[in-house]
Amino acid sequence: MTTPTPMPSRHAFSRRSVKWAAVLAIAFAASACARLAAVDSEALWKIVDLRCVPSQQATGTPGQCTTVDLDKRYAILKDIVGRSQHLLIPTDRITGIESPLILAPQAKDYWVDAWDARLYVEKSVKRTLPDNQLGLEINSAYRRTQNQLHIHIDCMRTDIGDALARHAHDTPGEWHWDTLDGNRYRIMRVTSLAHDDNPFRLVARDNHGADTMATQTILVTGAGPSATQDGWLIVNSGIDVNDGSGTAEGLLDHACRVADAR
Repeated sequence: MTTPTPMPSRHAFSRRSVKWAAVLAIAFAASACARLAAVDSEALWKIVDLRCVPSQQATGTPGQCTTVDLDKRYAILKDIVGRSQHLLIPTDRITGIESPLILAPQAKDYWVDAWDARLYVEKSVKRTLPDNQLGLEINSAYRRTQNQLHIHIDCMRTDIGDALARHAHDTPGEWHWDTLDGNRYRIMRVTSLAHDDNPFRLVARDNHGADTMATQTILVTGAGPSATQDGWLIVNSGIDVNDGSGTAEGLLDHACRVADAR
Protein backbone atom coordinates (compact mmCIF):
# COMPACT_ATOMS: atom_id res chain seq x y z
CA MET A 1 0.00 0.00 0.00
CA THR A 2 1.31 3.46 -0.87
CA THR A 3 1.89 5.66 2.14
CA PRO A 4 0.08 8.99 1.70
CA THR A 5 2.38 11.99 1.36
CA PRO A 6 1.89 14.18 4.43
CA MET A 7 0.50 17.59 3.76
CA PRO A 8 2.81 20.51 4.61
CA SER A 9 1.86 22.29 7.78
CA ARG A 10 0.36 25.76 7.72
CA HIS A 11 3.66 27.03 9.17
CA ALA A 12 5.58 25.41 6.29
CA PHE A 13 3.29 27.17 3.79
CA SER A 14 3.88 30.41 5.69
CA ARG A 15 7.68 30.07 5.65
CA ARG A 16 7.62 29.16 1.96
CA SER A 17 5.38 32.12 1.18
CA VAL A 18 7.70 34.49 3.03
CA LYS A 19 10.70 33.06 1.17
CA TRP A 20 9.08 33.42 -2.24
CA ALA A 21 7.80 36.87 -1.37
CA ALA A 22 11.36 37.94 -0.55
CA VAL A 23 12.69 36.47 -3.80
CA LEU A 24 9.97 38.16 -5.82
CA ALA A 25 10.54 41.46 -4.01
CA ILE A 26 14.24 41.39 -4.91
CA ALA A 27 13.49 40.47 -8.52
CA PHE A 28 10.85 43.16 -8.76
CA ALA A 29 13.18 45.79 -7.32
CA ALA A 30 15.92 44.92 -9.82
CA SER A 31 13.53 44.88 -12.77
CA ALA A 32 11.93 48.10 -11.57
CA CYS A 33 15.32 49.80 -11.54
CA ALA A 34 16.02 48.52 -15.04
CA ARG A 35 12.64 49.76 -16.28
CA LEU A 36 13.15 53.09 -14.54
CA ALA A 37 16.42 53.66 -16.37
CA ALA A 38 14.81 52.59 -19.64
CA VAL A 39 11.76 54.84 -19.42
CA ASP A 40 13.06 57.73 -17.31
CA SER A 41 16.03 59.52 -18.86
CA GLU A 42 16.46 61.44 -15.59
CA ALA A 43 16.79 58.33 -13.41
CA LEU A 44 20.51 58.73 -12.70
CA TRP A 45 20.12 62.40 -11.90
CA LYS A 46 17.28 61.68 -9.48
CA ILE A 47 19.30 58.99 -7.69
CA VAL A 48 22.27 61.31 -7.22
CA ASP A 49 20.43 64.56 -6.55
CA LEU A 50 17.53 63.28 -4.46
CA ARG A 51 19.11 60.35 -2.63
CA CYS A 52 22.91 60.21 -2.60
CA VAL A 53 23.82 63.87 -2.10
CA PRO A 54 21.18 64.56 0.59
CA SER A 55 22.25 61.41 2.44
CA GLN A 56 25.91 62.44 2.31
CA GLN A 57 25.07 65.93 3.53
CA ALA A 58 22.79 64.75 6.34
CA THR A 59 24.49 61.58 7.58
CA GLY A 60 27.97 61.45 6.04
CA THR A 61 27.03 58.27 4.16
CA PRO A 62 26.42 58.08 0.38
CA GLY A 63 23.02 56.37 0.51
CA GLN A 64 22.35 54.43 -2.68
CA CYS A 65 25.72 55.47 -4.16
CA THR A 66 29.10 53.88 -3.53
CA THR A 67 30.63 57.23 -2.64
CA VAL A 68 29.86 60.94 -2.89
CA ASP A 69 32.60 63.59 -3.01
CA LEU A 70 30.93 66.88 -2.18
CA ASP A 71 34.13 68.89 -2.74
CA LYS A 72 34.94 67.43 -6.16
CA ARG A 73 31.22 67.36 -6.97
CA TYR A 74 30.73 63.82 -8.21
CA ALA A 75 29.20 60.54 -7.09
CA ILE A 76 30.15 56.95 -7.90
CA LEU A 77 27.24 54.57 -8.40
CA LYS A 78 27.35 50.80 -8.96
CA ASP A 79 25.53 50.12 -12.22
CA ILE A 80 22.83 47.44 -12.21
CA VAL A 81 24.40 46.05 -15.40
CA GLY A 82 27.46 43.84 -14.96
CA ARG A 83 29.43 42.48 -12.03
CA SER A 84 31.85 45.39 -11.70
CA GLN A 85 30.60 48.36 -13.72
CA HIS A 86 30.45 51.69 -11.89
CA LEU A 87 29.43 55.14 -13.06
CA LEU A 88 30.90 58.54 -12.25
CA ILE A 89 28.06 61.07 -12.18
CA PRO A 90 28.54 64.80 -11.52
CA THR A 91 26.49 66.21 -8.67
CA ASP A 92 25.91 69.28 -10.86
CA ARG A 93 23.29 69.20 -13.60
CA ILE A 94 25.26 68.40 -16.77
CA THR A 95 23.38 66.66 -19.56
CA GLY A 96 26.25 64.89 -21.29
CA ILE A 97 29.20 65.09 -23.65
CA GLU A 98 27.57 67.95 -25.57
CA SER A 99 27.31 70.26 -22.57
CA PRO A 100 29.49 73.41 -22.73
CA LEU A 101 29.96 73.04 -18.97
CA ILE A 102 32.51 70.24 -19.46
CA LEU A 103 34.75 72.67 -21.36
CA ALA A 104 34.33 75.66 -19.03
CA PRO A 105 37.52 77.02 -17.42
CA GLN A 106 36.35 75.88 -13.98
CA ALA A 107 35.19 72.44 -15.18
CA LYS A 108 36.16 69.50 -13.00
CA ASP A 109 38.58 66.87 -14.29
CA TYR A 110 35.98 64.10 -14.26
CA TRP A 111 38.23 61.74 -16.22
CA VAL A 112 40.89 61.94 -13.51
CA ASP A 113 38.30 61.19 -10.84
CA ALA A 114 36.81 58.36 -12.91
CA TRP A 115 40.24 56.83 -13.41
CA ASP A 116 40.91 56.96 -9.67
CA ALA A 117 37.53 55.25 -9.14
CA ARG A 118 38.68 52.15 -11.03
CA LEU A 119 39.52 50.77 -7.60
CA TYR A 120 35.78 50.05 -7.16
CA VAL A 121 35.90 47.79 -10.21
CA GLU A 122 38.83 45.96 -8.66
CA LYS A 123 36.99 45.66 -5.36
CA SER A 124 34.03 44.12 -7.19
CA VAL A 125 36.16 41.42 -8.79
CA LYS A 126 38.46 41.12 -5.76
CA ARG A 127 41.54 41.46 -7.89
CA THR A 128 44.05 44.14 -8.89
CA LEU A 129 44.10 44.63 -12.65
CA PRO A 130 46.72 46.21 -14.94
CA ASP A 131 45.71 49.66 -16.15
CA ASN A 132 45.41 48.48 -19.78
CA GLN A 133 42.68 46.06 -18.68
CA LEU A 134 40.52 48.86 -17.25
CA GLY A 135 38.53 51.42 -19.22
CA LEU A 136 36.40 54.53 -18.98
CA GLU A 137 33.72 55.38 -21.56
CA ILE A 138 31.09 57.98 -22.38
CA ASN A 139 28.43 57.59 -25.06
CA SER A 140 27.25 60.17 -27.55
CA ALA A 141 23.93 61.91 -27.01
CA TYR A 142 22.45 59.56 -29.63
CA ARG A 143 23.57 56.31 -27.98
CA ARG A 144 22.63 56.88 -24.35
CA THR A 145 19.51 56.39 -22.26
CA GLN A 146 20.28 58.95 -19.54
CA ASN A 147 20.45 62.73 -19.82
CA GLN A 148 22.90 63.25 -16.97
CA LEU A 149 26.59 63.01 -17.75
CA HIS A 150 28.00 59.66 -16.62
CA ILE A 151 31.29 57.96 -17.32
CA HIS A 152 31.27 54.16 -17.40
CA ILE A 153 34.09 52.52 -15.42
CA ASP A 154 34.73 48.84 -16.08
CA CYS A 155 37.01 46.16 -17.52
CA MET A 156 38.23 46.17 -21.10
CA ARG A 157 37.48 43.37 -23.54
CA THR A 158 40.62 41.26 -23.88
CA ASP A 159 40.61 41.36 -27.69
CA ILE A 160 40.26 45.15 -27.71
CA GLY A 161 43.10 45.51 -25.21
CA ASP A 162 45.25 43.32 -27.45
CA ALA A 163 44.38 45.42 -30.50
CA LEU A 164 45.17 48.68 -28.69
CA ALA A 165 48.58 47.37 -27.65
CA ARG A 166 49.92 48.41 -31.06
CA HIS A 167 49.40 52.03 -29.99
CA ALA A 168 51.22 51.66 -26.66
CA HIS A 169 54.27 53.53 -27.95
CA ASP A 170 52.60 56.09 -30.22
CA THR A 171 54.04 59.59 -30.04
CA PRO A 172 51.93 61.47 -27.44
CA GLY A 173 49.51 64.04 -28.80
CA GLU A 174 49.04 62.54 -32.27
CA TRP A 175 45.85 60.90 -33.58
CA HIS A 176 46.07 57.53 -35.37
CA TRP A 177 43.08 55.85 -37.03
CA ASP A 178 42.31 52.19 -36.44
CA THR A 179 39.42 49.73 -36.74
CA LEU A 180 38.11 48.19 -33.52
CA ASP A 181 35.22 45.76 -33.46
CA GLY A 182 34.28 46.79 -37.00
CA ASN A 183 34.13 50.53 -36.34
CA ARG A 184 36.60 53.31 -37.08
CA TYR A 185 38.16 55.09 -34.10
CA ARG A 186 41.02 57.51 -33.79
CA ILE A 187 43.47 56.93 -30.97
CA MET A 188 45.85 59.25 -29.15
CA ARG A 189 48.35 58.43 -26.44
CA VAL A 190 48.60 61.04 -23.69
CA THR A 191 50.65 61.38 -20.53
CA SER A 192 47.88 62.96 -18.45
CA LEU A 193 44.09 63.13 -18.28
CA ALA A 194 43.96 66.67 -16.92
CA HIS A 195 44.11 70.23 -18.27
CA ASP A 196 45.05 70.26 -22.00
CA ASP A 197 45.03 66.45 -22.07
CA ASN A 198 41.50 66.25 -20.68
CA PRO A 199 39.77 63.91 -23.19
CA PHE A 200 36.80 66.27 -23.54
CA ARG A 201 39.12 69.12 -24.54
CA LEU A 202 41.16 66.97 -26.91
CA VAL A 203 38.07 65.79 -28.79
CA ALA A 204 36.50 69.28 -28.79
CA ARG A 205 39.53 70.83 -30.52
CA ASP A 206 38.26 69.67 -33.90
CA ASN A 207 34.62 69.00 -33.01
CA HIS A 208 33.38 72.52 -32.41
CA GLY A 209 30.03 73.25 -30.84
CA ALA A 210 27.48 71.31 -28.84
CA ASP A 211 25.83 69.73 -31.89
CA THR A 212 29.09 68.20 -33.09
CA MET A 213 30.21 67.10 -29.64
CA ALA A 214 26.83 65.39 -29.19
CA THR A 215 27.84 62.89 -31.90
CA GLN A 216 31.07 61.85 -30.17
CA THR A 217 32.03 58.89 -27.99
CA ILE A 218 35.22 58.61 -25.94
CA LEU A 219 36.98 55.68 -24.30
CA VAL A 220 40.08 55.89 -22.09
CA THR A 221 42.35 53.02 -21.07
CA GLY A 222 45.92 52.55 -19.98
CA ALA A 223 48.51 52.47 -22.76
CA GLY A 224 50.29 49.79 -20.74
CA PRO A 225 50.09 48.00 -17.41
CA SER A 226 50.98 51.20 -15.53
CA ALA A 227 49.35 54.35 -16.90
CA THR A 228 51.60 56.47 -14.70
CA GLN A 229 54.60 55.16 -16.65
CA ASP A 230 53.01 54.23 -19.99
CA GLY A 231 50.36 56.92 -20.37
CA TRP A 232 46.75 56.55 -21.48
CA LEU A 233 45.03 55.92 -24.80
CA ILE A 234 42.15 58.20 -25.80
CA VAL A 235 39.84 56.37 -28.22
CA ASN A 236 37.34 58.56 -30.09
CA SER A 237 34.72 58.15 -32.78
CA GLY A 238 31.54 59.85 -33.96
CA ILE A 239 28.38 58.93 -35.78
CA ASP A 240 29.38 61.35 -38.56
CA VAL A 241 32.52 59.31 -39.39
CA ASN A 242 32.46 56.67 -42.14
CA ASP A 243 32.11 53.37 -40.24
CA GLY A 244 32.26 55.44 -37.08
CA SER A 245 30.34 54.88 -33.90
CA GLY A 246 28.49 56.99 -31.37
CA THR A 247 29.36 54.52 -28.64
CA ALA A 248 32.48 52.77 -27.43
CA GLU A 249 30.73 50.97 -24.58
CA GLY A 250 30.90 47.72 -26.55
CA LEU A 251 34.69 47.82 -26.18
CA LEU A 252 34.21 47.31 -22.44
CA ASP A 253 33.39 43.95 -20.91
CA HIS A 254 30.66 44.24 -18.29
CA ALA A 255 31.22 40.58 -17.38
CA CYS A 256 34.87 41.47 -16.64
CA ARG A 257 36.10 38.11 -17.89
CA VAL A 258 39.67 39.37 -17.78
CA ALA A 259 39.49 39.16 -13.98
CA ASP A 260 38.93 35.39 -14.26
CA ALA A 261 41.99 34.76 -16.42
CA ARG A 262 44.95 33.07 -14.76
